[in-house]
Amino acid sequence: MTSRLAAFWNRYLGDPLRAVEADSLAYRQSEEGHRADWKTMTVLITAAVCLTIQNFFSHPSRIAGPGGFAIRHLSGDADAAQFHKTLGEWGGNQGDSLTWWAACALVTYAMIPVLAIKFGLRERVLDYGFKVRGILVSWPVYALFVAVMVPIVVVVSAEERFQESYPFYRIASKDELGRDFLMWEVLYALQFVALEFFFRGFIVHGTKHRFGIYSTFVMMVPYCMIHFGKPLSECTASIIAGIALGFVSLATRSIWLGATLHISVAWSMDFATLARRGLVEL
Repeated sequence: MTSRLAAFWNRYLGDPLRAVEADSLAYRQSEEGHRADWKTMTVLITAAVCLTIQNFFSHPSRIAGPGGFAIRHLSGDADAAQFHKTLGEWGGNQGDSLTWWAACALVTYAMIPVLAIKFGLRERVLDYGFKVRGILVSWPVYALFVAVMVPIVVVVSAEERFQESYPFYRIASKDELGRDFLMWEVLYALQFVALEFFFRGFIVHGTKHRFGIYSTFVMMVPYCMIHFGKPLSECTASIIAGIALGFVSLATRSIWLGATLHISVAWSMDFATLARRGLVEL
């Protein structure tokens, strides 16, 4: 049994991670590795800016102050008043406010990093975890993660804190389980693709030349921090999940297994909590 686990580790994670570490060591020992590392600085500064935008502008009400100030001085009080009214309507509507949040995530987790890669670093986005070819070879890793995570999700979905948090799109009756809810779940999934690209793609693959496999631990810190405000068990689990998914991304050179796992767990949590309220049958 031990030998089989060792063989599994070496094939899917161990050997690829050792190759990443060897490449990083070669870079650090090279002439280029002794110069100023503008790539690492660009990636981490861009990441900090994106996280700041995400934190302060992820709800319509959060741009009321600066946005209203700018409009008032550019086009007058009437337009500023209309601006505040519109933001209030969006912020008060569940669908609109969640769409705003997801759109903000897509901009900060995907669009801005892509622009930084293409025009700042002048590199290929595919090299930051968007590679698709060959990822199915690592399906046993995904299957193992699902086998571990989904039962945990089903158990913790009974906790009151999780019941209060999920799904983000609040459902009070079966009649509300319609088109709008399903559209939200699709948007929710797209947000996770962007999130995986940002953390396990942009940060991990953008700094692995400097930090090797330790780029995963650099990424894990802000990843844990975006879970502040979530249930303690989820925030704690994000540390473990961040490291595990970071290693998988390094080993496969792709974010897609992580994105698929993240979406699977998120959807499982939503429908498990709804099932415990008697709103869906699983």
